[in-house]
Amino acid sequence: MTVIRLAGNTDAEALQAIYAPYVLNSAISFELEPPTVGEIRDRVRKYLISFPWLVCEDSKGEIAGYVYAGKHRERAAYQWSVDVTAYVHPRAQRSGIARGLYTSLFALLRLQGFYNAYAGIALPNDASVGAHRAVGFQAVGVYKNVGYKLGKWHDVSWWSLALQPPQATPTPPKPLEEVLDHREREVALNAGLQLIRL
Repeated sequence: MTVIRLAGNTDAEALQAIYAPYVLNSAISFELEPPTVGEIRDRVRKYLISFPWLVCEDSKGEIAGYVYAGKHRERAAYQWSVDVTAYVHPRAQRSGIARGLYTSLFALLRLQGFYNAYAGIALPNDASVGAHRAVGFQAVGVYKNVGYKLGKWHDVSWWSLALQPPQATPTPPKPLEEVLDHREREVALNAGLQLIRL
């Protein structure tokens, strides 16, 4: 059975195995060296204090992809916005995993009280552009020649998604742990399952 769940310490090796080829072989990630398993474990632990990091586990218990949210910018007025990222194992691409994971991620982010999600896509990347459009992102602009990797300059397109209508006086978003016991948490985690075809 396919499951969408929060990432944990024991997932670090599988997450690193998915991510490392993107770092080594493409400009999809602007990191130049793949993080170690320990570094991935530390990232998951750090992010989960405030933001969701979700994995899609297939019927064999193997991680087929993951998504996470993080702080958009440091200044306090940005606190209601997040940056989001998705990575899918090559064997599971084009099976709705990014769309399903994003759907569950956005449901959790709404429970926390976030209003906007943003994503950067190094160009060209038709698959990522298509996945982000499929979940409702809209293009807002392009940073020309913003990153240099693998011997050339790369553009990054930026995408925006409104998670919920803005409020005149929003309350600060809740840390993830405050919604983990929320009765709607399981509903949020399962929100994207019907979109995945594994």
